[in-house]
Amino acid sequence: MKRTLCLIALTLALGSGVAAQSPALSTEPSVSIVKYSWTKERINWEGDPFAGAFESFEDVRRRAVDARRLERARGSGNIGEAAKVEREIRAEQVVKARPPKPPRYAFVYKVGIKNDSDKTITEFDWDYVFFDAATGAEIGRRQFTGVEKIGPGKSKELTFQVSSPPAKTISVYALDKNERRGLSEAVVLVRVAYADGSVWLRP
Repeated sequence: MKRTLCLIALTLALGSGVAAQSPALSTEPSVSIVKYSWTKERINWEGDPFAGAFESFEDVRRRAVDARRLERARGSGNIGEAAKVEREIRAEQVVKARPPKPPRYAFVYKVGIKNDSDKTITEFDWDYVFFDAATGAEIGRRQFTGVEKIGPGKSKELTFQVSSPPAKTISVYALDKNERRGLSEAVVLVRVAYADGSVWLRP
């Protein structure tokens, strides 16, 4: 029994000695975020946004029919009928004047990354994080994976287009020149994989 306890104690001591000799992992990879940005781009853009309303042949025909109806009603001397026709025409004009469905926007996120290590990067995960500039509270996070070989000392810029805005305060339906106000941002590396099979993970 005493010999068994001695063997267990010796094994534990050897195990702790091996663990103590293991190299400590670096808290940050040898990777630099050179630049990052995001833009808002309109999709399904058709025609000239400043052009007047398009009037089809059917619109012209309908307008002529309405004009004749109104002329006949007024010529008959029936004031009630004339008023009814006028109301119907105005109702049709209101329906035609309604704006089309709001245009949608897509969002383009870019990151420039430099490999400062002596190993080739094959893949990396990164988060584009958005904060309330006044409070520092996180209000949005977009997660991306870049599958790209980046050799030692090399840099690359990656572009991702998605439908998700940076935060809920950014509209996907309209363009607001003040929507970036009060918004701060940062890029956070989450994982870096290298060609030799090693992987760095954010603690």
